[in-house]
Amino acid sequence: MARISSSTTTAFDVPTLVSQLMAIERRPIDTLNARISDTQAKISSFGTLSSLVSTFQSAAQNLQTGLHRLTATPSDATALSASAGNGGVPGNYSVNVSQLAQSQNLVAAGQASSTAAIGSGAATTLSFDFGTIGGGTLANGRYSGASFTPNGSASASVVIDSSNNTLEGIRDTINAANLGVRASLVNDGSGTPWRLALTSTQSGAGNSMRITASGGDGSIGSLLGHDPAGVQNLAQTVAAQNANFTVNGIAITSASNTVNSAIQGVTLTLRNTTTTPASLAVERDTSAINTAASAFVEAYNALAGQIRSRVAFASGTSPGGVLAGDNTLRLMQDQLRNIFMAPATGGSLSLLAEVGITSRADGQLAFDSSRLGAAMANNFSDVVNLFSSPTGFATRLHDWARSTLSAGGLIDSRTQSLNNFVRERNEEVDRLELRMTALEKKYTQEYTNLNLLLARMNTTSTFLAQQLAFNQRDDN
Repeated sequence: MARISSSTTTAFDVPTLVSQLMAIERRPIDTLNARISDTQAKISSFGTLSSLVSTFQSAAQNLQTGLHRLTATPSDATALSASAGNGGVPGNYSVNVSQLAQSQNLVAAGQASSTAAIGSGAATTLSFDFGTIGGGTLANGRYSGASFTPNGSASASVVIDSSNNTLEGIRDTINAANLGVRASLVNDGSGTPWRLALTSTQSGAGNSMRITASGGDGSIGSLLGHDPAGVQNLAQTVAAQNANFTVNGIAITSASNTVNSAIQGVTLTLRNTTTTPASLAVERDTSAINTAASAFVEAYNALAGQIRSRVAFASGTSPGGVLAGDNTLRLMQDQLRNIFMAPATGGSLSLLAEVGITSRADGQLAFDSSRLGAAMANNFSDVVNLFSSPTGFATRLHDWARSTLSAGGLIDSRTQSLNNFVRERNEEVDRLELRMTALEKKYTQEYTNLNLLLARMNTTSTFLAQQLAFNQRDDN
């Protein structure tokens, strides 16, 4: 009889086998994830370009406004300062200041303590009115025979009671109420040193104060009641007055030392009276204009350079741009090229090269500030037209940037399309992941079952081999 030997079949390494099978099954997901990553890189790239377009838009707008920027330089900075804004006209002015505007200041009678209660604490209402003091005479800080005409502003009031009826409490209550009055305490060093000082926050003759006390026990009213046309319990230490000055010999009165209506487009700040007129030179701010033009060129170069590098195809050892061949960037390049090629109309200047902004071989712009300066000196109005008219370059480029960035514009539309692609691929990946989970479970179960079958087969084989061996020994 033939001799039969037993053999054992090795079981499968289920985790390793399933992992290898799943790596093959997941290849479509890996491909999708790679496409998603590439698309997200494109979205990020468009985000960078969007920021560069925004910077260029601001630079174009700053160039438009910079053309109208002026400087205002006084000959005597101790007498006045000035700033020029839109609407100003270059010129020379003569300014003579005879009187500065002042805010009225009133001081109450001295008290022995700043923290001692005044009166019984019964509620007293202090009402403040503002207006003009007319006529009469002033002696020792008080008027006689004067009138008071309110300026039409509403009365403002505070309540003084047991919670705040000290000098410090009155001061803090008035300041917290923002009545148009600033309160402070002054120590004059006398036997009753603490004095409450009240100053109108608005200068000018029309902002003198009248203070009326009502209610309470009369102590607050006796201290702070003040009517320029009647009883005056406070002394005036500074009278409210207007500023008086002349511009080119024309007399001007102002309630404030800051005056923005005397010279069109110029704000004057009067600082001191003058004995001789101070001159004021209002001139175009050529430095600011040159800075704005330089920033405009730099912003364009940054944008154009990034568009060119991101849209380029791979060549030799140079890798392609993230957005290589993207039609949106090609369209942006074409639109910019068309704007720069189309001349401005309405003036003697029509091309940027005429003011020192020229194109280089690499597509970047170059800026010659001396040529812009010469153009502004010779024909400023046409320089303004070249940049700021409806057909001006700054106007058209600003409008292009705004359109490109707007909802539904080139960048927004392309970014939305890319975002939609990412969303759809992610949904596809999610569906495949569900399938992978089920498939991995299926493979694991199948090969686990197969191992069980192999184990049973090995057991049977061993049993048969043992039986055959036993039978052979009996035969012998």
